[in-house]
Amino acid sequence: MSRPQVLENVVCPFCGCLCDDIRLTIEDGKIVGNERGCALSKAKFLQATTDRMMSPAILQGSEFVEVSLDEAVDRAARILAEAHRPLIYGLSSTENDAHREVYRLAEYLGGVVDNTSSVCHGPSIIGTQESGEPVAALAEVRNRADLVIYWGANPLYAHPRHVSRFVRAPGVFIKDPKSERQMWVIDVRETVTSRVADRAIIIRPGTDLEVIEALRALVRGHTIDVSSVGGVSLDTLREIADAMKSAKYGVLFYGLGLTQSRGRHSNVDAAIRLVQDLNNYTKWSMMPMRGHYNVAGANKTSTWTTGYPYAVDYSRGYPRYQPGEYTAVDLLRRREVDALLNVAADPIAHFPRAAIQGLKSIPIINLDPKRNLTSLIATVNIPTAIAGIECDGAVARMDGLPLYVKKIVDPPESVLPDREVLRMIFDRVQEVSRQ
Repeated sequence: MSRPQVLENVVCPFCGCLCDDIRLTIEDGKIVGNERGCALSKAKFLQATTDRMMSPAILQGSEFVEVSLDEAVDRAARILAEAHRPLIYGLSSTENDAHREVYRLAEYLGGVVDNTSSVCHGPSIIGTQESGEPVAALAEVRNRADLVIYWGANPLYAHPRHVSRFVRAPGVFIKDPKSERQMWVIDVRETVTSRVADRAIIIRPGTDLEVIEALRALVRGHTIDVSSVGGVSLDTLREIADAMKSAKYGVLFYGLGLTQSRGRHSNVDAAIRLVQDLNNYTKWSMMPMRGHYNVAGANKTSTWTTGYPYAVDYSRGYPRYQPGEYTAVDLLRRREVDALLNVAADPIAHFPRAAIQGLKSIPIINLDPKRNLTSLIATVNIPTAIAGIECDGAVARMDGLPLYVKKIVDPPESVLPDREVLRMIFDRVQEVSRQ
């Protein structure tokens, strides 16, 4: 028995907060303790070995047959090389070097590459392309913000330490966050976050755009000849607008309640313009509450590699970008792809029924550390190491800050990182294509 080892300041690879103050205890090559982490972080680290795929497997008939890694890579490469329009999807739960291998493979195959932002914060990206990105660092929020608003987001459920680390924690210029900083929630229903907020404003579902435009008008000093908007009285809206204008430094965090409700990217576009209007009077920033720990990194690596953040098509030999045309759900719903390479995602668990029917009709190559719903119907399953636990790499926090996740423990025997498996697939695709 070896003595327990304690690692300080470990980055948690679960959500977009990427908390970098985790203390782990390692004993006999296993993670046995997690201090400072939330419940989600503890599950990620302490259950890293639970429900793992331990060996590559190929679907033969109705049963999976375990094979060697070389056999699985060969089968995957042949599927991709023979496909006329392959789709590569996922990327949000793996590190940036794996992304680079994916883009290289997609370009060589003339396929399509998309990441999970197309089903969550894709509208956020389109909105920023229309109107800009008034983003801030999370450290600025903690140190400077005296008014923080969560719109269509429930961080205590999805990002458990976001409030405690960046909103309720004291900063350089905010010594007592309880008295010097206000936290508001705007949502369509009561949530665990709204119950602990200083103020909660409940709006009627589907009226986010109307409420935002009303606030823009009030911030600009215009009159509105209605008594309420989106179920909120005009007096309350005027009070909100005045508070936003008088804040010394305000930050608007928004979630899928804004990006996936009626209006979608128009909601985000309007919210950005509201922040721009407020910056005529004071200082405001806004930021999406990104879910998977490296979905922001997937957008950034795609942008600096292809010029576009997601939904990139290489069928003409150069990258083309068109959300709704080259996004995974739309391609699968229209049955326009004939093979899927899934990397660090679970589309079967999250896609709509029409897209899932499209998935069931094509061969699927699934790269993931653990069993999931997609692995149950995949043609080829290849287990990979967990980034940030069993291999290192670079990732991006929700505010864009690059962080380095470390290797903490060894992966199961013969299990490699995503990037190495992808390199093997790429090399084998080249060999098959030359045959």
